[in-house]
Amino acid sequence: MTQYQLVLASTSPFRQSLLEKLGLPFSCVKPDCDETPLAGETPEALVARLAQDKARSCQSHMQCPALIIGSDQVCVIDGKIIGKPHTRDNAIAQLAAQSGKTITFYTGLSVINTETNLAETIVEPFHVHFRTLSQTQIEHYVDKEQPFYCAGSFKSEGLGIALFEKLEGKDPNTLVGLPLITLIDLLAKQGVNTL
Repeated sequence: MTQYQLVLASTSPFRQSLLEKLGLPFSCVKPDCDETPLAGETPEALVARLAQDKARSCQSHMQCPALIIGSDQVCVIDGKIIGKPHTRDNAIAQLAAQSGKTITFYTGLSVINTETNLAETIVEPFHVHFRTLSQTQIEHYVDKEQPFYCAGSFKSEGLGIALFEKLEGKDPNTLVGLPLITLIDLLAKQGVNTL
């Protein structure tokens, strides 16, 4: 049976931290792909394509058989893809737009076997039901956690949990950016037993 090197096609500290939960040795490679959405591309199609593109962009770096994990995520509010806020004002505006609503995160996950060149890619949805928030609550939260590089302008693993009425999905890790339950299944198909 082939011994695969496990590679995460990401420099995200959030994804690295999630993958560390599995206790498997892995390395990280910075992906190199254009993340511009295609005309008419749905959020689900976008994250599936980008997850696979990120993983494929790292194939040339591999010296031995590897399983490369690519992931991408978008936040959708009222049918529109919302990116990372980058600034305090944008974060406040995003949270105000989400107040009292249900938003959906779509996370694409792709595992590429460099030996067979085959990829398995899935898209996992996750729904976040927001409390109705006051402007003061929103500003206090943004100033406290500064979620400027998080889609949706919150950190669910921190104080962001106080913004929600309910979370709905298969795996809470999906919301942070890497659906571990599904990843375990995809790795098992490649002969990697996480237990």
